[in-house]
Amino acid sequence: MKVALIGLGEVGRCFAQALHAQGMELILVERKISEAAAALAQRMGIAPHSAVGPWLREAHAVLVCSTGLESRTISIQCSQILQAGALIADFTTADPAHKREAAAAAHERLIQYADVAIMGGISLTHARTPLLVSGDGADRLAALLAPLQGAVRVVQGEAGDAIALKLLRSVFTKGLEALGVEVLVAAQRQGVREQLYEVLADIDSTPLRDFVDMVVRTHVVHAARRAHEVEQAAQQLALLGLPSRVLPGVRERFAATAAQRERRPLPQEQPTLEQALDWLDTPAAP
Repeated sequence: MKVALIGLGEVGRCFAQALHAQGMELILVERKISEAAAALAQRMGIAPHSAVGPWLREAHAVLVCSTGLESRTISIQCSQILQAGALIADFTTADPAHKREAAAAAHERLIQYADVAIMGGISLTHARTPLLVSGDGADRLAALLAPLQGAVRVVQGEAGDAIALKLLRSVFTKGLEALGVEVLVAAQRQGVREQLYEVLADIDSTPLRDFVDMVVRTHVVHAARRAHEVEQAAQQLALLGLPSRVLPGVRERFAATAAQRERRPLPQEQPTLEQALDWLDTPAAP
């Protein structure tokens, strides 16, 4: 099987080395080849191409490991050259809409497309880094990478879903990270960090899905009251000399929901999660 890798940054070099070790015949492409990429290509005895060209027609699969800004253009270029039945796998953190456009272009040429989201640090776990994959080429890519013994999880959905899920996960985890920094620094300054863990134990004992569903469901009911709690919490941090950089955004979210309640009532006094989400997703006109 012949596999082309486009982009020889950290991700491209990682998978090139792993696939080469499995005996795969590789084609390497890099517009501005680095010293590390040149050394890798030399060890493999492969002369890299500087751009996509007609020779790509020989490839059975293409792994796009460029930047996210370039990946849509590169994938569409590949679709114009590859033979029907080939596979394009985009490993970049591109816009989900761009990946869907690239997948549509591939489908017009009877080429399968896999949207790949890298869910860990390549520098730490290399080719075994967990991958989230969607699109009609997801299962095929999983089979191609199976010898690398990595954790490839196929998402039943269209191209763009995998990277969308990665970005949504980042919204949650990075927001939690920022809150964690502010809360633990404030708790440490007041000498109550160990007690704080005990106070949070009820959250720790609740499944994450149940907790998130609960806060969203009750948010639409109690946003106005909770906005006052946010304000009091922000004032407390400011008095400690630790003005919050996170809570102003939190306060804005609660205030927006409270304002929406004034313009449009909830579907019922205690809405279900689905009702709450629908209501939040259809804001009233100002």
